[in-house]
Amino acid sequence: MSKLKLQVVIASTRPGRVGKPVADWFTDHARKDDRFEVEVADLAEINLPFLDEPKHPALQQYEHQHTRDWSARIAGSDAFVFVEPEYNYSMCAPLKNALDYLVVEWADKSAAIVSYGGISAGLRAAEHSKQTMTALQMMVVKPAISIPMVSQMIKGGQFQPTEIVEKSVKPLLNDLYRWGVTLKDMREKE
Repeated sequence: MSKLKLQVVIASTRPGRVGKPVADWFTDHARKDDRFEVEVADLAEINLPFLDEPKHPALQQYEHQHTRDWSARIAGSDAFVFVEPEYNYSMCAPLKNALDYLVVEWADKSAAIVSYGGISAGLRAAEHSKQTMTALQMMVVKPAISIPMVSQMIKGGQFQPTEIVEKSVKPLLNDLYRWGVTLKDMREKE
């Protein structure tokens, strides 16, 4: 069985964010699945400045160390799970910025979305993110985790999901792995 390197990307950088407990919960599940080697890419800790590279990212001629580090991390990964909130009917700016920093490194890799918010469960953000991810040639799998009224599931700083949310993890990981292995094999043959 081929093991995939999975990056769990925490998109929100806002103080008091609920994305961190949601990501911690998801990461625990992913680490129990022996098909993945899991790393967490917390955009609050990575702290990428607003895109500051003078050359187009498709050229991969990076001038800044933070970009080279981000590039190496993404290039060395096989699959991604983006844990993202919905801000004003769309994805949050730190996620869009992190995606826009690179082009080649994202291509031909599987991706999934864990979205959260109020009544909409972050679905509008997820749809906008999918457009960007598809443009970057990622394969966004259909199974997703959509968490409505997320603040009601945070208790004592821990995310405590409903049964429906809990049951959505396995189908997401299954498709992420299936596509991830297929795309990794394709990349290695090129």
